[in-house]
Amino acid sequence: MSRLSRLSAGIATTATAIGAIAVLTAGTAAAATVTYTAGGTAGLTYNCTFPGISPQPVAIKAQLDAPDSVATSTVVTPANVGGSATITATVHALLTAVGYDGIRGTATVPVTASAGTLSQPAATGLNIPEVIYPTGGPITVNISQVATSSIPDWTAPATAGSASLSLTSGLSANLEFHKKSTGAWAPWTMNCTLKVTSPAQNTAFSPSITVS
Repeated sequence: MSRLSRLSAGIATTATAIGAIAVLTAGTAAAATVTYTAGGTAGLTYNCTFPGISPQPVAIKAQLDAPDSVATSTVVTPANVGGSATITATVHALLTAVGYDGIRGTATVPVTASAGTLSQPAATGLNIPEVIYPTGGPITVNISQVATSSIPDWTAPATAGSASLSLTSGLSANLEFHKKSTGAWAPWTMNCTLKVTSPAQNTAFSPSITVS
């Protein structure tokens, strides 16, 4: 066989191999990472306990990053778990009246899965950074996953379909409130319960995850 013939044969073989790979991988696309949110764009309202005042409404927004689709029985660890908590100007005024002007701590956020299993019942150690807030107006604090947070793994179900993760009707935070008059930080365990509404608030992270 001439050198030219051997070269042509090699090119043909390579082309055939590439074609076979293309056929095998056709229609297979990597899953995209998307941000899932609970309660839609408006978020959710919980009634939470505060030092020195009665339970008050807190607007909670929660989010996490995960693939938009997974294979059955795949183990997924959500990333960028966090959100925010906002109190109204009225609640701020009540806290000011009892002498508090700052906050810091960590949050524990229980989660459930409509299908599949979770390695633990809650995301723990989500960071609430220290904030000394200005006088008046609503207050929003960020809640974020940090290196010391513990995030549950989710194992997709063994059968194809769809699944969603959800917040539960309760969450908590180990906080410290700053006493303006003394500069001291007072520990406080905040317990929050989902506000009862009609229709009921939707605690699921959306969209749902496709399992194939």
